[in-house]
Amino acid sequence: MTKHSDTKVAVLGLGAMGSALASAVVKAGYVTTVWNRSPRKADALGAEGAVVAATARDAVTASDVVVACLFDAASVREVLDPIADSLAGRTLVNVTTTSPEAAREFASWAAERGVVYLDGGIMAVPEMIGSPGSSVLYSGSEGAFERHRPLLDLWGESVYCGEDAGMASLYDLALLSGMYVMFAGFMHGAAMVAGAGVSAREFAGRSAAWLRAMTEGFAGFAEVIDGGDYTVPGQQSLEFSSLDDLLTASAAQGISTELLDAVQKLIQPQIDAGHGKEGFARVFESIKHPA
Repeated sequence: MTKHSDTKVAVLGLGAMGSALASAVVKAGYVTTVWNRSPRKADALGAEGAVVAATARDAVTASDVVVACLFDAASVREVLDPIADSLAGRTLVNVTTTSPEAAREFASWAAERGVVYLDGGIMAVPEMIGSPGSSVLYSGSEGAFERHRPLLDLWGESVYCGEDAGMASLYDLALLSGMYVMFAGFMHGAAMVAGAGVSAREFAGRSAAWLRAMTEGFAGFAEVIDGGDYTVPGQQSLEFSSLDDLLTASAAQGISTELLDAVQKLIQPQIDAGHGKEGFARVFESIKHPA
């Protein structure tokens, strides 16, 4: 292993994601110190060449950049509050999944203690780290983002979302919302055909290509939403988008209709308000301006 940079890095939290981040840094030749509440989780990284610290304070004092990849916002505070004095003058990159407001609170907490702060949202699973398709969203100190870009780029495409420390988290959670609703939609479809003897595996094979093709419609929806004109010709109307047939078929199969009910409850108010001839993208208004 050759020395890659004079920047010394600490990674606090060695779950699956923290371990993947730390491993990428070690392999790139950075002097890397790791710490975890359960010391045994550090063994593999120690074998790769990481320095295993006995305490979080030891890891921090040995490093210039501290990466926190912990369970939640409360665990970040639990680990960092007692050693805040050791963080002064260092850069903290917090990639723990938190709310936008929590990210902003961490940024204020850091500023009060002389700590440079970057918040991060990882758009990848651990196995993807360092591979094509992995990206990490950052917000907070632009100077820290630019200064440590070679380090950040080890994990995936680095995307800067602005000085507002909460933006990376907001974007992260917004993207995850789309993912979870899509996953739930797939599972609803799999449940619909299961009663007819179709395996989830077979349904997945048919669904993947269809859903990929449908994502091509995002740009069109975005143009309509940003333009604010839901009467643009060529759109599928809200009336045509009614989920009545899907709801009837789902009920006939004896499965839950809760997921489809939720979508229908976004469509129907717009129809009731006289917008039935307008495009499906108008459900955005039901979401943004709930009754």
